[in-house]
Amino acid sequence: MASRALPDERIARARRPAKLKRTEQQRAQETRSAILNAALTEFSSKGFEATSIRSIAERIGKQHPLITYHFRSKEILWQAVAEYVFERVQQERDASLLSFGPASAVDRLKLAYRALFRFTVDFPEFHRFVLQESLGYSSRLQWLADIILKPLLDWLLPQIRAVQEEHAVPNVDPIVFHYMLISLTSTLSGFAPEISATSNLSPSDPALAKEYWCTVEQLVFGASASR
Repeated sequence: MASRALPDERIARARRPAKLKRTEQQRAQETRSAILNAALTEFSSKGFEATSIRSIAERIGKQHPLITYHFRSKEILWQAVAEYVFERVQQERDASLLSFGPASAVDRLKLAYRALFRFTVDFPEFHRFVLQESLGYSSRLQWLADIILKPLLDWLLPQIRAVQEEHAVPNVDPIVFHYMLISLTSTLSGFAPEISATSNLSPSDPALAKEYWCTVEQLVFGASASR
């Protein structure tokens, strides 16, 4: 007569595949994140054309077929990197706004650009990744504009107009104001090597970053910067 499994044994046996599946999913997600971070570094330092799937694989110590298993082509991988980093930027912005609570138009605007600034300081590859495509027109730049940048601007530009109506910032075209702030948010990350070479300052120093952004707020937002 065949022995019958005890209730606890049957439950453990039933749970085993689910646990295994979760472990495999977690491992796949960790691999995917490692690929995206390695690709971000490669694309930001070399640009799209000079980056290869093989160099990305070598950066994480894997065989290049693993990359194409997760991302079928270099173009698809580049798009995935763009979505990955901009999603993190939005998360930083939303978390900053949420932690601040109810905010005026000028406070929302300051918080949004401050969150972007802090992200570029922590992850300078982000600015360099975008800059690589901004050096000239490409289908990737157009994809970035249509899929990611324009939806972000749909939120930002009304915020800028609202602050301009309160006469809290210069009354220039909102898109021009936006790119002026983008330049300011990326100064420490964009000029980090030069700043280090010409001074004893470290652009990644939290004290310097805080001082820098306080100065930006005073210059751009004037009296409202102290609120």
